[in-house]
Amino acid sequence: MTIPGRRTRLRGRPELHTSYASELALFDTRAKRVAVAGLLVGALALPFLLTDEVLQLLALCCVAAIGAIGLGLVTGYAGQVSLGHAFFLAVGAYTAAAISGDPDGRVIGFGVTNIAVWLPAAGLVAGLAGVLVAPLATRLRGLYLAIVTLGLVFIGQHVFSEWSALTGGAGVGRPAATLEFFGQPIAATGPFGTRDQKLYWLMLLLLLGFALAAANLARSKVGRAFTAIRDRDIAAGVIGVNLARYKTIAFAVSSAYAGCAGALLYTVTGFFDPGSFSLLLSVQYIAMVLIGGAGTISGAIAGAFFITLLPRFTRELQAWVPFLSAQPNEVPNVFQVETILYGVLLVVFLIFEPRGLFGLWVRVRNYWKAWPFSY
Repeated sequence: MTIPGRRTRLRGRPELHTSYASELALFDTRAKRVAVAGLLVGALALPFLLTDEVLQLLALCCVAAIGAIGLGLVTGYAGQVSLGHAFFLAVGAYTAAAISGDPDGRVIGFGVTNIAVWLPAAGLVAGLAGVLVAPLATRLRGLYLAIVTLGLVFIGQHVFSEWSALTGGAGVGRPAATLEFFGQPIAATGPFGTRDQKLYWLMLLLLLGFALAAANLARSKVGRAFTAIRDRDIAAGVIGVNLARYKTIAFAVSSAYAGCAGALLYTVTGFFDPGSFSLLLSVQYIAMVLIGGAGTISGAIAGAFFITLLPRFTRELQAWVPFLSAQPNEVPNVFQVETILYGVLLVVFLIFEPRGLFGLWVRVRNYWKAWPFSY
């Protein structure tokens, strides 16, 4: 028996759905929609409130978040530990730089400066590199897989350092990809804003696109297969999940995200060399995923912003802690504090809040929703 007005009374209540469409919506409550809309408006308005120096740093945060989302898909969702993210970033960066580079320059270049060409190409080449690595993931897992992917970083550093025709050589480097769209410079200073303002808007829009794609992938059949493999791969295989196929997809998608992030990363600074893709870069991305919250898209974004902004915050410590030096040859200095903070934060979050910044937000949200009750 249907109670008159029951559907009307249920409408608008959080986590109570009256249709499949509302339950499957990406932003399934009014509070989420309002919060996301407010964040978008605030993010788009930042160029009118901040200096160009800060906007350039935020643009780097957006690019780092794209790479962190990719690592989060393979590590946080699929449970495949990868320490070789820096290698895939390098593949994407050099692919984009070679495609858009000057054909008459000292390094390899094909002169195709359109971002609509070199950005997908960087993701495709890096994704193919991930597919080549994926067969190892079907045979190895845990620490063994981590060691194998770690080897990619050292192999990549050697190859890129020796291949000077592509990279410019160690300590020399080459220009990054050119930001143009069908012959029109994207991030040039003009009547509609400064270079850094346009750069920030571009990276923000790209981050939104990549984040929405990853969120929808995580909600799909593929995402559910990733989660099953992460929780118990043997059980996932027993219930019919094709382990080889979905592990390959996880590595391919993650590597493609890393390739796109690598292609965009140095367009902000304009120059890079093989030394830019060291083991430290892989560790930073692991820190982004773990500190932000493994297995969540918003956690990967929060972790990327946190880790990318951390050096800026440590530089500011000198004004508050007089005995800290800004010179790297003096002890103690802000660079040592920055390095120590990476380790301390990883240990603290893994012990006290394994869900990372996303877990802290969930705690705050649940407390506020239950207040004034304790549970």
